[in-house]
Amino acid sequence: MSELEHFKKSIDLRSFAASRGYVRDKRESSENCAVMRAPNGDKIVIIVAQKSGDWVYYSVRDDRDNGTIIDFLQWRGGGSLGEVRKTLRAWSGGSVKHEDFGPPLLPVSRDRGAVLTAWGRATPCVSLPYLTSRGLGPEVLGLPNFLDRVRVDQRGNALFPHFDGAGLCGFEIKNQGFTAFSPGGTKGLWFSLTVGEVKSLVITESAIDALSFHILNGMEGARYMSTGGALNPLQPALLRGAMEKLPPGALVLLAFDRDNGGEKLADAVRAVAPSSAELRRVHPPEGMGKDWNDYLKLTRGLARAPGSTDVPRPGF
Repeated sequence: MSELEHFKKSIDLRSFAASRGYVRDKRESSENCAVMRAPNGDKIVIIVAQKSGDWVYYSVRDDRDNGTIIDFLQWRGGGSLGEVRKTLRAWSGGSVKHEDFGPPLLPVSRDRGAVLTAWGRATPCVSLPYLTSRGLGPEVLGLPNFLDRVRVDQRGNALFPHFDGAGLCGFEIKNQGFTAFSPGGTKGLWFSLTVGEVKSLVITESAIDALSFHILNGMEGARYMSTGGALNPLQPALLRGAMEKLPPGALVLLAFDRDNGGEKLADAVRAVAPSSAELRRVHPPEGMGKDWNDYLKLTRGLARAPGSTDVPRPGF
């Protein structure tokens, strides 16, 4: 192995970046990525590439600014390869004090690295015209249990993150008349944060329905999860794991759409639920739309129920 290849694999890029003034953002970092910020406003995402074992970074500000520790140094005035070698030899030789970041990052594929970088480039969202048109504004997006569970990208799309056992694995992309999923990403589960004692788990087909359900019902101690549509092969295990972690007595609400697809999802969750789980199927009243966002828009005058001028009160 060449000296430069050794540097790429052996030097913890988190510690090296810290020596250059970068500080880890603990809230955004996870066991497979480190998000770090510099005083000049630069923000980088650091991973360990699964295939090569190299420490790799991506700058959120500049698509060209990415690569290994060699690139990191050269983009920041590190000079020629000869000068880079001298700097990294001193670092490896122990003459430079290292900040200890604890366990190494878990290696991830380049696809997941691209997902983490794209998510890092997006900004937290509490207000967006597309979401406002669906009845969702700061009164729900700004709540502690939905903190950073919606972001907006440079094109004005709403992003909803999905997580698996290893952290962020992809995100839904939504806008008026447009739905997609992050390139290279895979569906996990979108979920709210835990605030206080969990008394119920509300599972919906979309994050928008989960947010709508919260506005309509305002259940204390509720945690929300979304499948992002029909289940893929990975999601049943994630759902079962989430139900197994619920405290005794917590209720699982199957708040899927009022249609055949919603019933199929409810059956799929029942099939993987632990025997201790108490499940209840809930949906909007008949004639008030097929999902919770339909119902919310009706209560806010953003839509009209077919053949009806009265909107039933939320609840079940």
